[in-house]
Amino acid sequence: MIDEQTDKPRSSFWKELPILLGVAILVAVLVRAFVLQTFFIPSPSMENTLKIDDRVLVNKLVYDFRSPHRGEVIVFKAPIEWSGNPDGEDFIKRVIGVGGDHVVCCDEQERLVINGRSLDEPYIFSMDGIRDKPADQEFDITVPKGRLWVMGDHRSASGDSLEHWQQSGQNITEATIPEDEVVGRAFTVFWPVNRATWLTVPDQFDGIPKP
Repeated sequence: MIDEQTDKPRSSFWKELPILLGVAILVAVLVRAFVLQTFFIPSPSMENTLKIDDRVLVNKLVYDFRSPHRGEVIVFKAPIEWSGNPDGEDFIKRVIGVGGDHVVCCDEQERLVINGRSLDEPYIFSMDGIRDKPADQEFDITVPKGRLWVMGDHRSASGDSLEHWQQSGQNITEATIPEDEVVGRAFTVFWPVNRATWLTVPDQFDGIPKP
């Protein structure tokens, strides 16, 4: 009698194990598809905020409820004009201007100006005391509604809105990305462990007025 009672739970466990594994896999797939996804950094365009081979975690759900905000680091499906890849490619940049924003380079202190307010950018790449300029040429644009002006933190090594504004003959549509192509917000670096950090919006964006 004791042996029979012992064997029954064991048999039940092995029968249920495939179901449990299937549920776990389904949950993982759903989370990856709709909630969270990991991405690795393949280029220096966001240094030193993000370095090559860093791994970031991306919230894919947040922009189902609101639009991207200035200062957020986002992953998006790059237009073919940006990537040259007809199969699509994910890019990661920082949002500088949202729909309606008037973005100008630059003020007397070489800072971007958004809606009349100068923006200090402490995250811009620097090495050995030499800091990238916010932009390599003057520009004066207004971001179309529903689109985003994005730039890499490593301005001299980033294929971003400014580069494509220049290459397209100052076509603002080709220089910006549509909000509906945004995959999600990168909110933390989780690998390597010694670089783990939250990707928060810098305080300097708080004072930017609405367009």
